[in-house]
Amino acid sequence: MVSSTNGPRFVRRAWSEVDWSILDGYADRHLFQTKAWLEFLAEFQRAEPVVAVLEDGREQLGYFSGLVVKRWGLSVLGSPLPGWTTPYMGFNMKPNVPRRVAADAIVDFAFKDLGCAHLELRDRWLTEEETTGLGFGRRRDVGYDERTFEVDLNRSEDAIFGGMTSACRRCIRKAEKSGVTIEEATDSAFADDFYDQLREVFVRQGLVPTYGADRVQTLIRHLQPTGMLLLLRARDAEGQCIATGIYPAFGDMMFFWGGASHREHQHLRPNEALHWHAIKYWKQRGVTRYDLGGFMEYKEKYGGAEVAIPGFRRSRHAWVSAARTAIPTGMRAKQTIVGGASRGLRAATDRLAVPARLGIGRANG
Repeated sequence: MVSSTNGPRFVRRAWSEVDWSILDGYADRHLFQTKAWLEFLAEFQRAEPVVAVLEDGREQLGYFSGLVVKRWGLSVLGSPLPGWTTPYMGFNMKPNVPRRVAADAIVDFAFKDLGCAHLELRDRWLTEEETTGLGFGRRRDVGYDERTFEVDLNRSEDAIFGGMTSACRRCIRKAEKSGVTIEEATDSAFADDFYDQLREVFVRQGLVPTYGADRVQTLIRHLQPTGMLLLLRARDAEGQCIATGIYPAFGDMMFFWGGASHREHQHLRPNEALHWHAIKYWKQRGVTRYDLGGFMEYKEKYGGAEVAIPGFRRSRHAWVSAARTAIPTGMRAKQTIVGGASRGLRAATDRLAVPARLGIGRANG
């Protein structure tokens, strides 16, 4: 089923003509639709940002945000695409306008107006029921989970803290007693600190990070001037950086984009302390919700409610859909192979380093 030519349709806005004050005023607006975030993705993914208004005659019903990239020699519209470290994008709608109207209209816009061969869509408030009969398939990638945890920050700090598990509260207290301090970072070295720790986390799992330090640097360069980005370091009692966290926010929502730590210092519980500091920081600035960025088991301890955000996709041709389905499995296999090699190299390096640390030197020169 495709949208009727007589019904609501999306009309693209030239990037230089977008009135961001109008878009940012929508009640359902979120971080990943902002100008800064779209420009971050456009630069790093070498993509073309797209903003379109949903029109029904002379009435404007809402907006769409996404980016067009070249994949397999074809144009693909992502809102977002996997691998963008961007969980959702989608629509901004006027009150009482069903999101199904936008989901219907986006098909013609993607395939006819933009000439794309494939469309991926994940909107925080678009449900499976609203897409029934529109020809969308569900995103079912390996390792992909459509759920996340959301913490209600529209409570007192005592209530938020009390909503965490007892083990999590003990970890936060232990960090404080152990002399762990949290630093709000603005320096250029933060990206390297974060990525060094992230790489260590992945190596322990036999994997490699899905992106490089340059992505973190690009993110910081685009978002830090806007005031929407909180970068945190945890330092031990000796002042050593032992953990880092990245917490952007916009409107009423803060988000956990990434965190990492050195394994040898995890007993000091710096990660829980980072989350707690970020919660208090953004709560004091009017944020009322915390999206923990996925459904990993360890995130449940922060007291969030489970939220499902389904992802949808549609291709112009069946072979494009089949190719899209196969790609994540291949990428995961490559990540595992490279990660295994990295872990082996690290282990060998550690073995060679042991005699040096003991003051013995390498045997036989």
